[in-house]
Amino acid sequence: MQFLIGLLVAATAVQAHYTFPRLVVNGESEQADWWATRKTKNADSKQGVENAASPDIRCYSNQNAANIITVPAGATIHYISTQQVNHPGPTQYYLAKVPEGQSASNWDGSGNVWFKIKTTTPTIDSNKQVTWPSQNEYVLTNATIPAATPDGEYLLRVEQIALHLANVPNGAQFYLACTQIKITGGGNGTPGPLVALPGAYKSDDPGILVNLGTMKPDSYVPPGPAVWSG
Repeated sequence: MQFLIGLLVAATAVQAHYTFPRLVVNGESEQADWWATRKTKNADSKQGVENAASPDIRCYSNQNAANIITVPAGATIHYISTQQVNHPGPTQYYLAKVPEGQSASNWDGSGNVWFKIKTTTPTIDSNKQVTWPSQNEYVLTNATIPAATPDGEYLLRVEQIALHLANVPNGAQFYLACTQIKITGGGNGTPGPLVALPGAYKSDDPGILVNLGTMKPDSYVPPGPAVWSG
């Protein structure tokens, strides 16, 4: 009986976790799962990254994608989730421009190259409960590619940080994905601040090590750099 209970608990835990295999651009999704989005190591296990200093915090991928998807500057984007995003926590979007002479199809995204274009914070709903954008949905919250983003190939990175166990070190769980994209029709902006992943986060950042039971919603500060909106 205890063995069966253990199996049920494990199965429930997996069902509560998720991956983001498809990017949606202006309402049009990738042609298939992992078509331009790099397949993540947790594609089967659905387990998140728990160490904010791990190399997996960048893209968590075990292989590059076969394609690059075109994304117009100014486009509205989001990701489809394999399961309901039921864990509380912020969703954040980052971009990193591929260096000249390299390709998004195989660039590793190393160095101080990442800039944030979207983050979310909690609110209080009509029942006086703390809620987060996209919580309990099968899609992540929308983001907009800033119109001033220069043309070129990029890695687009999304993360949803599950904070339900974040009151202890390495308790937060990062669910993330990276997509190989080509931005067109952009501007001449200078994105920043630029950060490295890993490097931008520490396990004791107040947006990562946090007790949701005592946190005031308007006091939450997501980890990482300021948002660049163009």
